[in-house]
Amino acid sequence: MTRTTPPLRVVLVDDHEMVVAGLKAMLAPFSARVRVVGTANAAEEALDVALSLVPDIVLCDVRLRGDSGLDLCRSLVQRAPDQRVVLLSVYDDEQYLYQALRAGAAGYLLKHIGGEELVRHLELAASGTTVVDATMAGRAAASAARLERDEFWPGANLGLTQRESEVLALLVAGHSNRAIAGQLVIGDETVKSHVRSVLRKLQVADRTAAVAAALREGVFR
Repeated sequence: MTRTTPPLRVVLVDDHEMVVAGLKAMLAPFSARVRVVGTANAAEEALDVALSLVPDIVLCDVRLRGDSGLDLCRSLVQRAPDQRVVLLSVYDDEQYLYQALRAGAAGYLLKHIGGEELVRHLELAASGTTVVDATMAGRAAASAARLERDEFWPGANLGLTQRESEVLALLVAGHSNRAIAGQLVIGDETVKSHVRSVLRKLQVADRTAAVAAALREGVFR
């Protein structure tokens, strides 16, 4: 049967050039269904590219160097509501999925996805369907039920992962990054990454404000 609809126009966003090249190679055999019209390596560049090229889909990594794919998603949803943003990630944590959906994403897929499945999900997203990696869907439903019954870790309702909740608890207790690293048996840079994520999710500028927000929201009772 001859395909009569034009291929979906897609912009790829990832801060690793090898990932962008790999995605382009993966999508190349499906050129009748999907066409890569642009790429970007950072959020600000991606916003400019997406607004100028007006693709059907922006396929973006959740984490970008110095930026957040979630923040880019929010900006695109506000400024170009007709474009659909699908987030691609290595993180199979349901809280990242919830954050993506809150940001207005049309989908959340994991990077182990194959070419045919990726194209099919992009087509569904372009048609208005919210797409979620199949391995996460069941766990996400179970987690949502637990969250509704208040059976989750402190701060889950604010989008914090379990590890971020542990880091925030230690911030509230007055621990330094080094002390947190020792308590949780993780590296200093990993602690810094978690702290940055906590600040972003709580929408505060520094550790003191994060502690205040945690106490104000009654995260730790």
